Amino acid sequence: MAHEEEHGQPGLIASLGRVVRNALGLLLNRLELAALELAEVRDHLLKLVVVFALAMLLGGFALIYASVTIVYLAWAAIGWVILPIVTGVFLLLAIALVLYARGLIRSGTLSLPATMAELKSDRDMLL
Repeated sequence: MAHEEEHGQPGLIASLGRVVRNALGLLLNRLELAALELAEVRDHLLKLVVVFALAMLLGGFALIYASVTIVYLAWAAIGWVILPIVTGVFLLLAIALVLYARGLIRSGTLSLPATMAELKSDRDMLL
């Protein structure tokens, strides 16, 4: 019987070899999918960082010039009181932007939906 297994008859070791080969193929397939999605997320994140940096730079310049203009125009009417008012407005805007950014992050646009769905289906199939 051992002689028959050596001449191409399917045996336990050959079956285990095919199972291991298929499992490794499945694992490599999932790793390739994850790598592809990570590359896409990296590109989106890089674009987001560049756009955000430019927006911050230009927005900062605009904010500085607008603040100076407002303080200059209001100084004659209300004096130093304009400074805490402008500071409070900027603080409220900053808090609103931080809350908006947290909402964007929590929305899941930086996750790996296809990879996670495939891994979940693989887990469900194996269990």
